[in-house]
Amino acid sequence: MASWFVFLTQRALRFRRGRREDHTLVSRCCKGNAKNKKLCCMATVLVDGKEIVLPDGQKLNGIQVARLAGTDIPHYCWHPGLTVVASCRMCLCETGTRDPATGKVTMLPKLVPACQTPATDNTVFVTDSEKIRNARAMVEEDLLIDHPIDCPICDKAGECLLQDYHFEHGRDQRRADIRPFTSRRREMGDTVTLFVDRCVMCTRCVRFTREISGDAELMVINRGAHEEIDVFPGYPLDNKLSGNVVDLCPVGALGDKDFLYQQRVWFMKKHAGVCAGCSTGCSITIEENQDRVYRLKPRENPEINQWWMCDEGRYGYHHVHAEGRQTEPRRIVAGERVNVEWSAIPRELNKQLREAGRIAVAISPHLTVEEAYLLAAYARSIDADALLALGPVPVIGEDEKFKNGFTIHAEKCPNRRGVEEVLKHFTGGVMSFGDFANEVASGQVGSMWLSGGNKKSDWIDAATTEKLTAAKVIVVQDLFTSPAWEAATWQLPGAAFAEREGSYVNHANHVQSFTWAVRPPVGVWTEGQLLWRLLNRPGLYKARPVMQEIATTIDYFAAAAEEVPPTGVKLIAKKQIPASV
Repeated sequence: MASWFVFLTQRALRFRRGRREDHTLVSRCCKGNAKNKKLCCMATVLVDGKEIVLPDGQKLNGIQVARLAGTDIPHYCWHPGLTVVASCRMCLCETGTRDPATGKVTMLPKLVPACQTPATDNTVFVTDSEKIRNARAMVEEDLLIDHPIDCPICDKAGECLLQDYHFEHGRDQRRADIRPFTSRRREMGDTVTLFVDRCVMCTRCVRFTREISGDAELMVINRGAHEEIDVFPGYPLDNKLSGNVVDLCPVGALGDKDFLYQQRVWFMKKHAGVCAGCSTGCSITIEENQDRVYRLKPRENPEINQWWMCDEGRYGYHHVHAEGRQTEPRRIVAGERVNVEWSAIPRELNKQLREAGRIAVAISPHLTVEEAYLLAAYARSIDADALLALGPVPVIGEDEKFKNGFTIHAEKCPNRRGVEEVLKHFTGGVMSFGDFANEVASGQVGSMWLSGGNKKSDWIDAATTEKLTAAKVIVVQDLFTSPAWEAATWQLPGAAFAEREGSYVNHANHVQSFTWAVRPPVGVWTEGQLLWRLLNRPGLYKARPVMQEIATTIDYFAAAAEEVPPTGVKLIAKKQIPASV
């Protein structure tokens, strides 16, 4: 068992997911220099002999200022999104002050927790000394005395801070006998389970339910060495942000039932993505192995979702690999549906659409900005007066706002704002889907293209579909069957959110770009690939050149002309348009 622990701690270092930030150090400013007057008023902190100048008004603690110096102070209980409790004592360091006049440094006699020590002007931090190393080794040893060495069966192996810190800061040899243990498991709710013996009592999960989700279902029971995490009797962990406590847990104590025993983390690849569950547009990490998504986790973005995501988005990926998903393109020939080769679709479909006369296109808010632009451009290349409209915008319930400001939006699509701005560029306004259906029903339209992308099949009803059947050529591109799919003369499978590349614009005009994480089912072309071929553009479809074209064509997207950073870019809207349902 001990050999397994060593093996997995080495694995953990290779696949470690802790982020080490590299920052350019700011040199000391010169007194009396008017140009550097602002810098001279900033706080200067000394970390292991390196001077760090903090921007005016920024409040940092020892852990945060050490990161600016390129040093990672180990910690369990501290998290930037939660209150400070300084209970784990892993971040102990030496601190003192420097006399600005003489430069003399006076250190405190005892170690202090870096998470609880503010970085003020002329504060001195020492993060690596014999005294500090002994303290960290003692903390690690104390935690491991009662911790089960069950790394081979623990989901956290490979991304566990206890593994990482023991390898980096623990003692070379164990000074206590290995005791037998019982792996006690306690159900916390529908999504989370607690392995009691693995808990290090950092209380991150407890603070999260009190400070972020606001439901306070978790608490600490008993006292001293008998402390444990538990739920209040009769109040299981069932808030809509509950999955975040698994991300917060630094060890393997809290397990995600959806992911439990599914994969080893070192087998999975991580891809930066954007949640398509609602118009919040949370920054996420899509983790997959061999083109199968196994887990979604929030990606830090202070402008949108901070460190969190809702359970609806976290567990809303299973439709990507659902059995009922459509994967074969079909068309009606002589009254019967026949399969069509993708390579033949651009030629045959283009011919039918051009012969049908006026074309009407409903652009789904599940498409990326780039795909929406290409679809609108293709429709206008066929018919200069093509009817363009916004597809159905799914709205369920009302917006739900939590204590820290995180909001789950009722609008269950990722890119309404982006599609609206594309439509405004081509038509000068935004036609609702209801008006679109009425126009098609009038019989003045020869062909109709309807893009879906919703993970549910009930996004369109039979009555609305009946109106759309007035067109001679009906193209429906979607993931699953629906009344519109069954009425289509061309059934084209579409791509799921994890299979696309492009950009989404959330409710607050914040654009984020992403690349595909998994390939579509065998033989399926994404919307971008098909539209690229229909427009006879050379080479392979890439979203980035299309966004550059959009940014130079549509003023709203001008800020996205350069490479969009991982946290996205704020766009400036001239006039907000209400959601069209």
